[in-house]
Amino acid sequence: MTHTSTDQPTARASGALVPVLAFTGIVVSVMQTLLVPVIKDLPQLLGTEPDNATWVITSTLLSGAVATPIMGRLGDLHGKRSMLILSLAVMVVGALVSALTSDLLTMIAGRALQGFAMSAIPLGIGLMRDVLPRERLGSAMALMSSSMGVGGSLALPAAALVAQHTDWHALFYGAAGLGVLCIALTVLVVPESPTRAQGTFDVLGAIGLSAGLVLFLLPITKGSDWGWTSGTTLGLFAAAAVVLVLWGVMELRLKAPLVDLRTTARPAVLFTNLASITVGISFLAASLILPQLLELPKATGYGLGQSMVVTGLLVAPLGLTMMLTAPLYARLSAKHSPKVTLILGMVIIAIGYGAGLGLMSAPWQSLVITVILGPGIGLAYSSLPALIIHAVRASETGAANGLNTLMRSIGSSASSAVIGMVIANTANDVNGVAVPTMHGFRVSFLIATGAMAIGLLIALFLPRSRPPHHIQQQPPSKRTRLGGHRGDGVRARRDLRVRSARSPRPRCPAACTSRCPAP
Repeated sequence: MTHTSTDQPTARASGALVPVLAFTGIVVSVMQTLLVPVIKDLPQLLGTEPDNATWVITSTLLSGAVATPIMGRLGDLHGKRSMLILSLAVMVVGALVSALTSDLLTMIAGRALQGFAMSAIPLGIGLMRDVLPRERLGSAMALMSSSMGVGGSLALPAAALVAQHTDWHALFYGAAGLGVLCIALTVLVVPESPTRAQGTFDVLGAIGLSAGLVLFLLPITKGSDWGWTSGTTLGLFAAAAVVLVLWGVMELRLKAPLVDLRTTARPAVLFTNLASITVGISFLAASLILPQLLELPKATGYGLGQSMVVTGLLVAPLGLTMMLTAPLYARLSAKHSPKVTLILGMVIIAIGYGAGLGLMSAPWQSLVITVILGPGIGLAYSSLPALIIHAVRASETGAANGLNTLMRSIGSSASSAVIGMVIANTANDVNGVAVPTMHGFRVSFLIATGAMAIGLLIALFLPRSRPPHHIQQQPPSKRTRLGGHRGDGVRARRDLRVRSARSPRPRCPAACTSRCPAP
């Protein structure tokens, strides 16, 4: 491997690199919520049944989940910048395909191509790790991690405004234009990573992982429509288990696997990925519940009767406060550790959802919920890539962060499926239309609160990551260790022996291979 986790970057990064990568993250995350304002009208717009129309959303989630770990591994092998540009180019093609059609199957294909862009976020985090000086890395990664929520939140009012006043296909033309802008900025500003992993790309492993993920995520996203105990749902879950087990056995036997399962099994990586699932659940729960509550007619007795644009504006602070949390995360993480900031973020999320149980009777109360949840989700999202980066080699960051992003996607998909099931099973039938109930909203908030309780329990098992000084300091040179003169070196070694006799030398918490400065 070319780098270790304590190496300083060798590429030169301009001051515009972080804003460009964060903007790219915002743009690609827009793909997930681009059609939320028109989701209820998709069956009429595409001339199909509601069950079929949901594939326009599902296809993006599935392709993003499959592409993220694969593009991360390709980035480690062939360059993260190159794979970032490739993923953005595929997104632009997909947006143009969707913009030029109203056919269901063609639209699904275009949306699937747009999902490839989700790999841009872990690739961007890997680039930051490879080219930024360590003192800038914490806040930069926090900003990049928050971009996923920022893009999703900002897309709601913008897409609603476009959908209300123009043809809905304009949403895709806008997405394609933003993608082209991201490609141009990346080419001009972002340097290629000097870090490369050894080995070749595991094609069979990529096929096996893709098949296993599709078989697993498909019943999660469609289980509420098919029935959770139906033969189709249970059969797909069983097939996913068989495929993923066989895939894991194969990966363990390869010298250059797509995903290093031994690295993934390390406590720091394993518990971070498990915590990521609960964080993914928490983020999407608010995005699913609050818009429905705000847009329901007041005639229901509990709906708040707001327009799509006003609803988007009330939900947007969720993403904006996530972005504003990035500098706070950098300071807290430097003073304590990413583990502490993750736990703090989860506590704030739990408070937000707990308070939300009693804050559903006025539009301004939804704003309060988003303002509480945003910083909590921002701290949690920012902590996850830092915990991963501290636990893996530099040449593994693309694949490792890709897998971590996948875990968040699984959490979001599970959240969508479970909350959809709760809303459907508690809905009232009004003239043949299923209307969500306040009981369903509150149960959904309780589920999100429970997910955070589980996440907090998982986070407590995380080993404490290396302290910030370990990242920022470099091992002293031979001259520095021995002193400027021979006599200084002799005295330094004598003092060290005296200190060692008085108290044992503390062990490096990172278990690194480099020689750390003497305490």
